Amino acid sequence: MHGGEEQVGREDIEALLEVRRELGPSYDAALVDSFADRIEKAVAERVDAQVTQRQAARSAVAAAGARQLALGIVSMVAAIPVSIVLGVTGHLAALLVAWVGIVLVNMAHALQSRPRD
Repeated sequence: MHGGEEQVGREDIEALLEVRRELGPSYDAALVDSFADRIEKAVAERVDAQVTQRQAARSAVAAAGARQLALGIVSMVAAIPVSIVLGVTGHLAALLVAWVGIVLVNMAHALQSRPRD
């Protein structure tokens, strides 16, 4: 677990039972309340950590999507004049190479920025 997280494990239960044996049943309610508070705190910390982790993952995915959209727009803006110039001048092989390059750049970016599990 991380620095601030409180773990509740078997040792804690054994210690609780030992304290109960020493203090007797008159302290049962206080011991149970104290132990329940520790469990609630540990669960809350774990939930908070998981929520934070999921939010960070969603933010990273959203940022990657925005970058991919921006690259797509820039690619289309660049492709239009290239297509016009090469298409009008009859350089179809150069036009094909330019479009293949644009597609490959976008594919490489998409593959590089996808989330890894």
